[in-house]
Amino acid sequence: MAFTFCSSGAATFKAGEHVSSTILANATALDSYSTGVEGSIEQQTGLDFTTSYSSLSTSIKNLLTDVSSSMIAMDMISYDNTGYLAREADMLMNKNFDRINKGISALKNKGSDNLKTP
Repeated sequence: MAFTFCSSGAATFKAGEHVSSTILANATALDSYSTGVEGSIEQQTGLDFTTSYSSLSTSIKNLLTDVSSSMIAMDMISYDNTGYLAREADMLMNKNFDRINKGISALKNKGSDNLKTP
């Protein structure tokens, strides 16, 4: 099922103001991106977040939203980057890539689910 970890709006926001209107209007492509990203996150971490999603802590859900929306945004940018200003697409890709790497690392450790109250 697509868009378990994030909304299409979260991904669109991270894709930037100049994201292709063609990809924004293609619900099938966006669902496909989401499904692929969710599978990728689970395969990279070795954890089945989809099955246990409702019982996950808020912090893990937020991290899944951050990582998945960044991954989908990169797909959206890659679809057609001709509308972006000079180096804008590169900057957005780099920012999303950094968030993905840090997020996947935290999800792999799963220790981030053991947050203490300050």
